Amino acid sequence: MGRIIAVVNQKGGVGKTTTTVNLAASLVATKRKVLVVDLDPQGNATMGSGVDKHALEFSVYDLLMGNVSVADVKKTTEPAGFDIIPANGDLTAAEVELMTASEKDQRLKKALAEVVSQYDYILVDCPPSLNLLTVNALVAAQGVMIPMQCEYYALEGLTALLGTVERIRKINPGLEVDGLLRTMYDPRNSLTTDVSTQLISHFGDKVYSTVIPRNVRLAEAPSYGMPVLCYDKGSRGSVAYLALAGEVNRKTQSLKKA
Repeated sequence: MGRIIAVVNQKGGVGKTTTTVNLAASLVATKRKVLVVDLDPQGNATMGSGVDKHALEFSVYDLLMGNVSVADVKKTTEPAGFDIIPANGDLTAAEVELMTASEKDQRLKKALAEVVSQYDYILVDCPPSLNLLTVNALVAAQGVMIPMQCEYYALEGLTALLGTVERIRKINPGLEVDGLLRTMYDPRNSLTTDVSTQLISHFGDKVYSTVIPRNVRLAEAPSYGMPVLCYDKGSRGSVAYLALAGEVNRKTQSLKKA
């Protein structure tokens, strides 16, 4: 049975999509079968995986509305090798339509139930807000990964997010925070190191050992429609996400044994 991980932070620009796409490619490199769910109406994970969001017959919107199955909507990415359920602007309508729908917070969970056994990981790229789409991701998931920059405001937002996770646990008791991922990390910045120290002292082993550095190659790769592993395998960004994939695999193995 695959592990569904929601990549969540209500703050934009912290590296959620970068993490989802690059972790997916790195997990594939470790011989894992991976499905990405793009749950952001901006469709950045879709485009960053080499899928044209403007040329979709079906998208995650159709899946949430119950019009299609995962098999109808998923695409296989090349050369990265993971599957993706793509998104585009149609998803904005889903936010409104779900408000009055039955089982509005269970739609993604039900859709993924038919394929979760076919994958080692399902990574859900969430929008930068704690809306009904994010709630769907949290209800479907077993784990939560929180990418965050090491800055003051990030700590404030983290409190609100962890409160949301706790509330969702009433519906989904198996939901766990898998870890906090430090992104755009610059050790020369004293605030970065101060906040990083605070995170480790407060959350301990919930903070991933891997840090994702600021890296030009990492920033360039999406414009070529590919993860950094396919764009520049030797870059610092690529090496960091491969290390994160190893850490995620080890953590998942230990959870299975527990």
